[in-house]
Amino acid sequence: MIKGLNEIEVITLFVDDLASTGAFYTDVFGLPVVFRDDVSIVVRLGPAMINLLERERAPELVAPSSVVSNEAGVRALFTIKVADVDLICAELERHGVRLLNGPVDRPWGRRTAAFADPAGNVWEVAQILDAA
Repeated sequence: MIKGLNEIEVITLFVDDLASTGAFYTDVFGLPVVFRDDVSIVVRLGPAMINLLERERAPELVAPSSVVSNEAGVRALFTIKVADVDLICAELERHGVRLLNGPVDRPWGRRTAAFADPAGNVWEVAQILDAA
């Protein structure tokens, strides 16, 4: 184990439409903006931050790897622990967010539902199920 790797500070998501994706995180998630400029919006989610960065600015961060479009498929799933998945899903749908799947009880003891932001980044809300 490498000592010191114990906390996520920032997750950077590469986005094609900064305005609509930023609105998703501020209006739907209700997250506060901690930084904004012409190419990025940073919002706070608990102790971590999410950096929404225009995809055209991303190559320098991941070189020599390449940045792919969201049409290439899903490469990550971000999970937010919640107390009531059904309640959160109803709120998401009220904001016009289309669920990709769920809510569904999973065999690993969670009730989950997945949805995507306007840039195609997939999020999941997960509720711990009481052991029967």
